[in-house]
Amino acid sequence: MGGVEIAFRDVSFAPDRNAARLTGFDLRVAEGETLVLLGRSGAGKTTALRLVNGLLRPTSGEVHVGGVATTSSDPVRLRRRTGYVIQEGGLFPHFTVARNVALVPTLEGWAADRIVGRVSEMLALVGLSPDRFSDRYPHELSGGERQRVGVARALAADPPLLLMDEPFGALDPPTREDVRTEFARLRERLGKTILFVTHDLREALLLGHRIALLQNGRLAFLGTPSELLRAPGAEERAFVRTLGATEARS
Repeated sequence: MGGVEIAFRDVSFAPDRNAARLTGFDLRVAEGETLVLLGRSGAGKTTALRLVNGLLRPTSGEVHVGGVATTSSDPVRLRRRTGYVIQEGGLFPHFTVARNVALVPTLEGWAADRIVGRVSEMLALVGLSPDRFSDRYPHELSGGERQRVGVARALAADPPLLLMDEPFGALDPPTREDVRTEFARLRERLGKTILFVTHDLREALLLGHRIALLQNGRLAFLGTPSELLRAPGAEERAFVRTLGATEARS
């Protein structure tokens, strides 16, 4: 299955206790594109992500996935067509690795032999040997291994869309670098539409075909990584300066 288009059309969201505000938000993500939502804490990145899979509903405007407004979609079907990856993979601790990866195919009623084959295929895809990892539990894995399992689970039912909410943020720096570099290579093979949330500019530059910089619930910048590095705006320059600060500390 290929990607799917996402469109935010003049979307506003009034915050509750657990979400940031969005105001007049317009954004189109093309089929097969990886678009990174970059911004400071509270800028609205995760709010935008949750509007895409229907965990939040816009106060005004519409979010369209595959040409259909999320408010008109069956929320269960919408979420099963969407791979969702968070920090540490969000794995069920009492499920084995295989059962975690098999979750959505099982809910979708796939045949048992098809599920077994798909679990093995997905674990191999993310660099984990099915023979070694299928019967393990999340507490028996390293942080990087749990994150790989989370990606495998998100891909298991072949969804057209992946939502990734700072998925590598909890990893130690060397592991984070390894996992996101592997994911950058994997991204080109998948052909999925990917919406990726981060506050790390290096990660955004590595993974995004385009970068959307959010500031106080609004879209401050939209363009390619190279365009962001040259952008004159104050918020863009503030993020670009972090590259030099990181190098100075190393």
